[in-house]
Amino acid sequence: MSDVVADELAIRHLVSAYADAVNRRDRALWASTWAEESVWDLSAFSAEGKADIVQLWEGAMAGFEFVAQIVHQGTLEIDGDQATGRWYLQENLKPVDSTKGRFSLGTYVDEYVKQEGRWLFSSRKYHVFYSEEGEGVTAGAVTPIP
Repeated sequence: MSDVVADELAIRHLVSAYADAVNRRDRALWASTWAEESVWDLSAFSAEGKADIVQLWEGAMAGFEFVAQIVHQGTLEIDGDQATGRWYLQENLKPVDSTKGRFSLGTYVDEYVKQEGRWLFSSRKYHVFYSEEGEGVTAGAVTPIP
């Protein structure tokens, strides 16, 4: 397998691990996807540096009883130990103490860096391009993912 193919598979795994960590609220796994010098931009909020990014994530996740992040198709451009990508995703969210759920479609525009043989996020910029909120959006029962 060529290095480019191996790198693409590793970056795709990184994106999948990130979403899996969100869905399972796995702080350690989620934090492990970021480079120390990185940026997370959520439009309304942003953080720089891994410690601040993890702190922002913990605060955001505390506001939701339920989060399901589903990653759809993506594209990658790899150039040595750096790469860029774009991923489309949907999120179903149920805020704590609210009967209104939220459904959104968005895109992450990413920059990656390969450090010590491992791909990490150096930048993620999230843009929601469709969102709906309402009583029945996430009216179902919540069972945590094992």
